[in-house]
Amino acid sequence: QVQLVESGGGLVQAGNSLRLSCAASERPFGWYVMGWFRQAPGKEREFVAAITSSGAGPYYADSVKGRFTISRDNAKTTGNLQMNVLKPEDTAVYYCAIGNGGFYSDTSMYKYWGQGTQVTVSS
Repeated sequence: QVQLVESGGGLVQAGNSLRLSCAASERPFGWYVMGWFRQAPGKEREFVAAITSSGAGPYYADSVKGRFTISRDNAKTTGNLQMNVLKPEDTAVYYCAIGNGGFYSDTSMYKYWGQGTQVTVSS
């Protein structure tokens, strides 16, 4: 059982940056694709970014491409999501997740999920 803990969320003004981190409890973290998802109030959870176990990809939702950067350090069992030029529509709870054996943007592929961290972007 791998536990994931996100951190780094907060309240920022539009145009600013935040860096989210995801810490995994076990080394098998390195075997999995890591993804970031977000869920705004009243909306379904949506894909944000993903990176393979070897660091290949990465893959981004069109809405964040060019502004967000996903990275990982398997030796430290951590992952990050650097978010720049934040917009009010980026406001959501952000989740990191790991899994294998499916399409990287599909929530059903991911076996382990963190508890989420709130990101609020004011205009």
